[in-house]
Amino acid sequence: MGVDIRHNKDRKVRRKEPKSQDIYLRLLVKLYRFLARRTNSTFNQVVLKRLFMSRTNRPPLSLSRMIRKMKLPGRENKTAVVVGTITDDVRVQEVPKLKVCALRITSRARSRILRAGGKILTFDQLALDSPKGCGTVLLSGPRKGREVYRHFGKAPGTPHSHTK
Repeated sequence: MGVDIRHNKDRKVRRKEPKSQDIYLRLLVKLYRFLARRTNSTFNQVVLKRLFMSRTNRPPLSLSRMIRKMKLPGRENKTAVVVGTITDDVRVQEVPKLKVCALRITSRARSRILRAGGKILTFDQLALDSPKGCGTVLLSGPRKGREVYRHFGKAPGTPHSHTK
């Protein structure tokens, strides 16, 4: 008779809290945990899940990509929400008026958004502004944009391989 002792695959592997000990991030998690529980909006659940993510899974979003995504039809007068960093892009000459919420914004990107007459929110301000995520667009940077992904894939030298 066999004994049921193979419990190595029982555990659901997902983050229930951020690995970081940053107290400000922890406060945001507390706030969005409350909002995710008390509001029936998936926006808050997605933001909470993204707050738990590692830095490699929260890639930076460039100003040019954000402008391109916010120019799409039906996205005017909406708030761009990025659970991550917004970085400046020197290739963009003129920045339109944007309303942005992000964990971090580089100093040059911040100055360019504000100079264009835009508005920058923090996540606690966003929670007061739109607790259910109404009038927002969730954006994220390219996850496969990191240098390491150039080393993955078909072996270098084989046909149709772009691997380093």
